[in-house]
Amino acid sequence: MNTQHAIEIVAGNRFEFGKNWARFLKVLNQDRINEAERSLGEMLGMPSLEGRSFLDVGSGSGIFSLAARRLGARVHSFDFDPQSVACTGYLRNHYFPGDAHWSVEAGSVLDRKYLATLGVHDVVYSWGVLHHTGDMWTALENVASLVAPDGLLWIAIYNDQGAVSRRWKWLKKTYNKSPRGVRLLLALASAVHSAWRPAVKDLLRLRPFATIRNYGKSRGMSFWHDTVDWIGGYPFEVAKPEQIFDFYRVRGFHLKRMKTTNSLGCNEFVFNRSAG
Repeated sequence: MNTQHAIEIVAGNRFEFGKNWARFLKVLNQDRINEAERSLGEMLGMPSLEGRSFLDVGSGSGIFSLAARRLGARVHSFDFDPQSVACTGYLRNHYFPGDAHWSVEAGSVLDRKYLATLGVHDVVYSWGVLHHTGDMWTALENVASLVAPDGLLWIAIYNDQGAVSRRWKWLKKTYNKSPRGVRLLLALASAVHSAWRPAVKDLLRLRPFATIRNYGKSRGMSFWHDTVDWIGGYPFEVAKPEQIFDFYRVRGFHLKRMKTTNSLGCNEFVFNRSAG
């Protein structure tokens, strides 16, 4: 049992990401897995990961660890949340039972002693995780040491929207300190907030709710579970794209690919670590 995690949950200082991922696994299907696999290979520019090592930092549901293993990688997954570890372990045992090339365990990206046991990897993946650690810049520093020379680092970090981000941080903190009924209302309000504009556009195009129906075609995820993850996702930190770029540039990383947003979502970065 992760005592620190349990204390933070009881105090309302951390969202139960793993509980939300466990619910997501109930709607996981082959189409979502295929989409996760496709998006992974596309963003990395690698249709195959055969012969490469893949480190999933904050594995969550485990869907991208599964996608990497299906692409041929040797996978190591870890997460701070015990239920996330259980979710990832479930996928490994269900799809790759007894597999010696996929390991799953509990660990923290803020624990340098633990990270020192992991060595370096060809691909280090941490999508939407490091800004939830409570110490984002230390987490960003720590994952850099896990990337092998000429290896790839793929991270996604919430975009800094100034005052808007600060308001959302307050809402997220409020969510985690509220009773279940209030949490549900906040999640529903968040869903309406994010979906009403696309819903109106879909209606005008005579394609009612097409955006929500097709949501799973983006990384294989789920609209509702991502909404709950968004409103509940605390701790919560943000960064501007140039901050992330500069942070890794001085550490010998070169930007290979980037996807930015002008909204509250995540900016995505794929960096290559210099071999020199």
